[in-house]
Amino acid sequence: MSEQSTELEERKVGKDLYSYQKEAINKIFKSFDEAPDDYHLLYQLPTGGGKTVIFSEIVRQYLKHHNKKVLVLTHRIELCKQTSKMLTEFHVTSKVVNSTANLDDQANYSCFVAMVETLNNRLNDNKFDISDVGLVIIDEAHYNSFTKLFEFFEKSFILGVTATPLSSNVKLPMKDNYNELIVGETIESLIKNEFLARAEVYSYNVGLTSLEVGANGDYTVKSSEDLYTNNEMLGMLMQSYEMHSKGKKTLIFNNGINTSIQVFQTFKAAGYPIAHLDNTYNKKDRQTVLQWFKETPHAILTSVSILTTGFDEPTVNTIILNRATKSLGLYYQMIGRGSRILKDKPTFSVIDLGNNIHRFGEWGADLDWQKIFRAPNYYLDKIISDEELESNFKYEMPVELRAEFSKSEEVHFDIKKFYTTSISSGESSKVVLEQSIIQHAKICIENSEDVYDAYELSKKLGDDIDYRVDRYAKCICRSTHNFVTWLKDDYKTKLRLYLKDNFDRDFEIIHGRPPEDE
Repeated sequence: MSEQSTELEERKVGKDLYSYQKEAINKIFKSFDEAPDDYHLLYQLPTGGGKTVIFSEIVRQYLKHHNKKVLVLTHRIELCKQTSKMLTEFHVTSKVVNSTANLDDQANYSCFVAMVETLNNRLNDNKFDISDVGLVIIDEAHYNSFTKLFEFFEKSFILGVTATPLSSNVKLPMKDNYNELIVGETIESLIKNEFLARAEVYSYNVGLTSLEVGANGDYTVKSSEDLYTNNEMLGMLMQSYEMHSKGKKTLIFNNGINTSIQVFQTFKAAGYPIAHLDNTYNKKDRQTVLQWFKETPHAILTSVSILTTGFDEPTVNTIILNRATKSLGLYYQMIGRGSRILKDKPTFSVIDLGNNIHRFGEWGADLDWQKIFRAPNYYLDKIISDEELESNFKYEMPVELRAEFSKSEEVHFDIKKFYTTSISSGESSKVVLEQSIIQHAKICIENSEDVYDAYELSKKLGDDIDYRVDRYAKCICRSTHNFVTWLKDDYKTKLRLYLKDNFDRDFEIIHGRPPEDE
């Protein structure tokens, strides 16, 4: 490819290329020139960096300089059409090989775009001639559905492109199918150079220990639906939206159709403009929903993973992760849907309701993709478990409730720290909850004028009490449902009795005067 640099500079048609895209193309063609014909190369670039633009220019150049054909593979029909459209912008005419395509004229084309399952069927039926295909490009290469086709292209150069070079199946690492990884620009670099918007993250601590992990290594739909359809989680979702995203175009990701429908109904009842979308929608209905979302200024779209790839709507201002995932790729894909930059959109919001930020780190953090590619298990084994994650959570009193305890400098009580200190001192573990009750009583009395005010405030500490008791139960390794429920009820009773018996004494100690007589 000795003419490639000149070719890039001279091109006056199609899309203009950025410097990092030109550099990527040069690196890929260098590998192509130096490697054997059956070489498998993987290229990584963040969502929004222009992977389709890059490989479309590669197709254009390849066809100009080689007397062989190109095949582009995708895993979804929408991506087939988008890819074909992009290739047209680069003056490359392609034939889309779908389930209804007539292949009688395939000899007239040098470039084909196909969905993996459709192509697999056509190849097994011997209806598609691949004898002259020299270059195979695989979009979203981290999906494992493509590997079944590799046997058909033993003499072709394969270029896989992905934002996250970590296989969707932990048992089938990408290093087993690709010889080399080329890492593109980082998210931070793309943000700095104003190619991507910067994420402003709002993370809520969520108890996920009820979630179960399925055979694919991610949380099951059923356990996710059980958690995310309860009133508490729906309330947290609504509260977080109203606090951080109200009036902004918002995309909500869920793990389960029932969850998405519940979200739709909840927001609809509150009067917000919202639509639901899942993979049961036909093509026409899907297009109608997406067109509505595009044209409606403050629209909310709740979906079930269907929009993680092949969906590009730059006007999205907020991404809500109303789910937890153990997939690094899915995490980056979901957030990436909001990262497209516009003139008046330098930033976008991310609301995390699945502890995903704690699990994977900030979106755009400096990840060693080469190490992840070479040793995926090393990376996966380092991901913190939900139990460990939640053990480090600190209960944060809601802003409205904290205002009612405004006279207290500190409202937090570190159960784990106090437990460790008490046990080290030879005291009984019971002293932990006794001291916690005294501290709860103290902040109630600090913000009350009489015992009745203190009673009312104590009733509002339910979430904090639940949090402290759950932490205590983990410390003493007794976490059966009945025991924890009894412990919480007992705690509330003892707090009320403490206030009844000690209010006058503690009030005078705290305020330096006795409470006023009624």
